[in-house]
Amino acid sequence: MFCHLLGVSSPFLYVQVLVLCHLGARVLALLLLPVFLYLGTFYIHLSILTRSGPHDHMMSSAFQSSLEGGLSRITQGQPLEVAFGSQITLKNTMGKPMPCWLHSHKNTYPIMYEGGRGSSHQQQVTCYPYKDVNNWWIVKSPARQDMFVSSPPQPVKHGDIVQLVHGITARFLNTHDVAAPFSPYAQEISCYIDYNISMPAQTLWKVDIINRESDGDTWKTILSEVKLLHVNTSAALKLSGFTLPDWGFRQLEVVGDKMAKGSHPSLVWNVEEHRYGKSREQAEREQELHTPVQMDVGRNLSFMARFWELQWKMLTMRSESPEHKYCSAPLDWVTLDTSIAYWLHPRTTAQIQLLGNPVIWYSANAGAIIYTVLFLFYLLRQRRRIYDIPQGAWQSFQLAGTLCLGGWAVNYLPFFLMEKTLFLYHYLPALTLQILLLPPVLEHVRHHVIRSDTVQNTFSAVLLVWMSSIILTFSKLCPLTYGEPALSPQELRSLRWRDTWDILIRK
Repeated sequence: MFCHLLGVSSPFLYVQVLVLCHLGARVLALLLLPVFLYLGTFYIHLSILTRSGPHDHMMSSAFQSSLEGGLSRITQGQPLEVAFGSQITLKNTMGKPMPCWLHSHKNTYPIMYEGGRGSSHQQQVTCYPYKDVNNWWIVKSPARQDMFVSSPPQPVKHGDIVQLVHGITARFLNTHDVAAPFSPYAQEISCYIDYNISMPAQTLWKVDIINRESDGDTWKTILSEVKLLHVNTSAALKLSGFTLPDWGFRQLEVVGDKMAKGSHPSLVWNVEEHRYGKSREQAEREQELHTPVQMDVGRNLSFMARFWELQWKMLTMRSESPEHKYCSAPLDWVTLDTSIAYWLHPRTTAQIQLLGNPVIWYSANAGAIIYTVLFLFYLLRQRRRIYDIPQGAWQSFQLAGTLCLGGWAVNYLPFFLMEKTLFLYHYLPALTLQILLLPPVLEHVRHHVIRSDTVQNTFSAVLLVWMSSIILTFSKLCPLTYGEPALSPQELRSLRWRDTWDILIRK
């Protein structure tokens, strides 16, 4: 009969079609549907959250410039193509231990490093984790003496040889056969000072655009990812990640690495801020560099580009500091000892807090404990061949615990092994599964544990009081959940049921 419904004449073909249908249903339900839900969640997330925030510096320049405010206010309308004479800032794409920009200043390397190694005593070049006028460099053509953009501009392309001139000190980016301060296997990077000794300038760098297949051979602002290869020594400009001591102002070490291969993020730089230089004299150029860039055209990334970058950052990024104002330990989540303040009105006490309903929270804990006690009780009794409940009820009881309590453990216990900064919201998937265990436990207690009609009626009355308390608690905490209405300081203090809840009260 089923063969005829499917239009299949042979039972063997019917079985094959049936297996394919089951396989297709499982692929749809277990693979495609979760993928679309996950993508859809982030699509909504990235569509709604379009403004710059306090931690977006962890993302790439392209991602930041796609947000309203923040970096986009600086980078809007910048010239797209880097040309000879361009004034640029170079950001390292690794972002570890923190995002930073290629930097130099008038101070020189000490004559002797700790341990007795000598330096070149040339001008220091570092990677600086803050916006600064000393982050600006000028892209100079070795064949020209001037350092302004010609008309029409001459774009820099993959494979071109350039010189990078520090904008404020007018010294050339240089490297030579001198060991770096904290990376003796690599070369020291400096800005060349002519001490009239036998150490000639080696200031030629080759531009290697590593993503030219997607963004072309021309060096582009924000979009192009470049390696800078030293012509004389074949060393690549690299962020080592070491922090220099006080003589280097605790900035990050930059080295020339001869052994570097591939496109590791520590080797890759992108132009973040960019303008076409117009000044012909150094004094005018310094004044120009102190003037902020403000223009009028934005850059946009596709949804998938932002999605993949965000996923990669979520998997690989570690917090700069293990302590955060609202971070918490997994043990704090079970007892709701912590909260997270998301928003505070600039003038009133209205605020939004991530704060659970304590009645539901503790009821879920109680339900898990009751289930565990009952499960162990039944298990011990069955070892003595005493069966308190029917086999069907026992199987349903086991299945509920396996799915809900097992799911709670899988979503909660791994956090004890994690070294990343943790917050209360990490507990929400586990809490959801724990709450789902409550109805089976309550139903089981009413039908299989309580035998007396009188006690069952009392149990029903207790459940009614319990549900009323959930609604009452929800309405009480509603102003903190939705941010309105604004409460008085006295009302807010009355809602601080635990001393560890960080409810914000203006002075």
